[in-house]
Amino acid sequence: MNELVSQIAAIVVAVLAFATAFWLYRWVSSQDSSNKRIAEVGQLIKDGANTFLRKEYTALSVFCGVVALLILLFLPSPIWIGSAKKNIIMTLAYIFGTVFSAIAGKIGIDIATIANIKSAEAATKGIEKSFMSGFRGGAVMGMAVVGSSLLGVALVMWLTGDTTALLGFSFGASSLALFAKAGGGIFTKTADISADLVGKVELGLPEDDPRNPAVIADNVGDNVGDVAGMGADLFDSHVASMAAALVMAAAIGGANVTMVFVYATIGLLASIIGVAGAKMKPDGDPTRALNSSTYVTTAIFAVLTALATWVFDFEWRIYLASVFGLLIGVVIGITTDYYTNDEKKPVRDVAQASTSGPAFTILSGISN
Repeated sequence: MNELVSQIAAIVVAVLAFATAFWLYRWVSSQDSSNKRIAEVGQLIKDGANTFLRKEYTALSVFCGVVALLILLFLPSPIWIGSAKKNIIMTLAYIFGTVFSAIAGKIGIDIATIANIKSAEAATKGIEKSFMSGFRGGAVMGMAVVGSSLLGVALVMWLTGDTTALLGFSFGASSLALFAKAGGGIFTKTADISADLVGKVELGLPEDDPRNPAVIADNVGDNVGDVAGMGADLFDSHVASMAAALVMAAAIGGANVTMVFVYATIGLLASIIGVAGAKMKPDGDPTRALNSSTYVTTAIFAVLTALATWVFDFEWRIYLASVFGLLIGVVIGITTDYYTNDEKKPVRDVAQASTSGPAFTILSGISN
């Protein structure tokens, strides 16, 4: 299996991820939202989030334009000394990375503001529909982030065949992630403090009362920072990890570049299957539904990558490293669930200690 075939396979699966995201988007959008008050508040948050994102991206476009000009002039070498073609390719890759990151963030904001309304409406009728609306809404963002990062990396490698161009693509993703995450976080914390000062202290309004405009702004910031910002951050992480692996693989030679694309493609394919198959019973446990989806995805990835490693004669030590990474992720999830689940002993111990005052609560939490 040569590099070109693996890159085409990556592009095909990335497109499949976008198709899955579109299907999930349609499913979430089709859910009931007949409560006018929920729809009204949700629309205010959606309008605010889109306005913030538009202003943020407008400001960032100026910054990215300046950085792109500097890359054109100086990277990978001064344009008047080295090859102008390499500078142009890296500049285009940088712009490509910023655009893909912005698209992932925009998709996340759109689905999050819709899923907010649908999940809140469904929560009045039962936990199953509410959970599925939230889960599938989040899955749209997940598919968009991983699909766009894999698609972008594969296209850059396919069109240029130069791993150096990936550094420009990764830098573009990082540029947007830095400001999107920090900007949204600053905005939401400012709005949160304002809402508490004015709403609670001066007007005596309850926590998160929608009559307080600062509460709407706080929720706008939550969407921008925790959805668009987090999406850009995850996009950057995925691109950077793939770019680093591909740069090292190209330096080592052999089938290592192909292996990176095969593993990344199988990972996305396993995630699509795991997300599409996630279900929750009407009286079921949301945690169990989430965990089962994770376990299914992990098992599929482990089996398919083992098969690919055997068929294409990849390095088994790299396969074992990836499996250990998967297992550690699962162990972290199980451990976190144990110490944060209100049905488990640690949380109940902290709750019991809280009846004796804040000092005992803190000590109990630390000791657990």
